[in-house]
Amino acid sequence: MSVNVVSFGCRLNACEGEVIRRQAQAAGVVDAVIVNTCAVTAEAVRQSRQAIRRLKREHPAASIVVTGCAAQTQPSTFANMAEVALVLGNEDKLSARTWRNHRDLLAGSSFGLATEEKVVVNDIMAVTQTAAHLIDGLDGRARAFVQVQNGCDHRCTFCIIPYGRGNSRSVPMGEVVAQVRRICAGGYREVVLTGVDLTSYGTNLAGSPKLGTLVKQILKHVPELARLRLSSIDAVEVDPDLLDAFANDARLMPHLHLSLQAGDDLILKRMKRRHLRADAIAFCEGVRRVRPDVVFGGDIIAGFPTETEDMFARSLDLVDACGLTHLHVFPFSPRPGTPAARMPQINRNIIKERARRLREQGEAALRRHLEVQVGARRQVLIESGELGRTENFTRARLSSPIEPGTILDVTVIGHDGGQLLAA
Repeated sequence: MSVNVVSFGCRLNACEGEVIRRQAQAAGVVDAVIVNTCAVTAEAVRQSRQAIRRLKREHPAASIVVTGCAAQTQPSTFANMAEVALVLGNEDKLSARTWRNHRDLLAGSSFGLATEEKVVVNDIMAVTQTAAHLIDGLDGRARAFVQVQNGCDHRCTFCIIPYGRGNSRSVPMGEVVAQVRRICAGGYREVVLTGVDLTSYGTNLAGSPKLGTLVKQILKHVPELARLRLSSIDAVEVDPDLLDAFANDARLMPHLHLSLQAGDDLILKRMKRRHLRADAIAFCEGVRRVRPDVVFGGDIIAGFPTETEDMFARSLDLVDACGLTHLHVFPFSPRPGTPAARMPQINRNIIKERARRLREQGEAALRRHLEVQVGARRQVLIESGELGRTENFTRARLSSPIEPGTILDVTVIGHDGGQLLAA
């Protein structure tokens, strides 16, 4: 074994995982397992710790390196684990110098080091720039993720991520366009733009270009790109150019995943979100007017502190009010150091029950969407074997395996309640 990277959490972590692997290998690191953690919930941290123990049992001779958001925000949690050789912060994990500096330590096994000697975690808030990590795509994936932004300037009361990622910073447009062009030359048909707060793109760049400007530049200067997709966005930050691109260029895929979090205005205020329920509904209606085939996903938190049953009902109803199809449900998890952790908490059993009801609402919405698709012609990007995704990110299963990366024009002949069946 040379270098194995196990990434948890968001698409940005998946993108960075490939950068980590290549930087570590180029530095001459061998026999290492790198766990790229997520800190969004307590459960995500627990899963990372569980994975570290399992990976050490499976690879007893390998050095375990822990990095990512949980390592940045809770370094001692991982440094205190006997299985862990080194803990790296989010900025350090992407640096070739970091891996060169610690190559010999990892090769000699750092077991027995004092806890503080294991930790290489710097002040993420002092980071002011994000480099364009030029990779040719992600091994084993049909689509490539391009990191264009990192960090977040907002301070939602439930969120620990700014303390793991730092303040918002963006990759210059020219470097992004060059990377997308390289990825297309490598045979990838679809590119996904990723970031921690994607719609804040450009705030630290000269002239403060918006995400819509970047999207238009990519579509204009990389005509060979077949499909461009966005990861999660904050609707309140969407600019007119981005809406115009959705209305006028079919290569920008008709799928938007929205950071909604709640459907009740008082809960949104206590979360320190910057939109109201009516804003979310109006945004979805406005995008549908210019792009009728758009499909929306959304993040919703169940059981935020002080949430009453009536407040939760408004979040439940938001699924239909916005016409959400792909729902991500997060049972509220208090993160130490955040204001929400100090608010009156909801009973865990109530949180679990509300999360279950939200998931059921999302599953019903997905089934309705699948039913409407039957008989339609769709273009499916094959991910592996007979599985792929349509333009609106709906999973589809074909009758026989196709080469990954192929875009196939198919007819939807049915569904199984969770995915389309196509021929």
